[in-house]
Amino acid sequence: MITSIRIISGIALSCFCTFTFAQAKLPVKQLSAGIYLISAEVAATDADRQIGLMSRTKLGANEGMVFDFGAPATVCMWMKNTLIPLSVAFIDVEGKIVNIEDMQPETLDSHCALKPVRYALEMNQSWFKQKNIKAGSKIGGIPLTK
Repeated sequence: MITSIRIISGIALSCFCTFTFAQAKLPVKQLSAGIYLISAEVAATDADRQIGLMSRTKLGANEGMVFDFGAPATVCMWMKNTLIPLSVAFIDVEGKIVNIEDMQPETLDSHCALKPVRYALEMNQSWFKQKNIKAGSKIGGIPLTK
């Protein structure tokens, strides 16, 4: 009987830790797009980039996640296990938006940069459109490191 309780407790603890880890926030960097300030979590490791915004149920009005790939790369994003609709801006090493794509929750559709980029910035869907931010616009605060 005691063994059964320990196993059940272990399973409950394991589930709690997995949920907590998926919801954990990363370091935050302040970025800007024109007059708008963005509070962006920075996903700079393979593990952080793989998790991204998975399992999140909401994102604040001016919150997002910036993915730093370390060097220009051919980049595609998808929405596996991501619960909220997002728009992604693919950004070059100088901070200029190459293209923006809208992404639907829990889909495996690929959304790709039109050329190699160093960064991708995910925001609530239509955030860029509502702020009239387009390809060619500059994101301030990038590059993230100098």
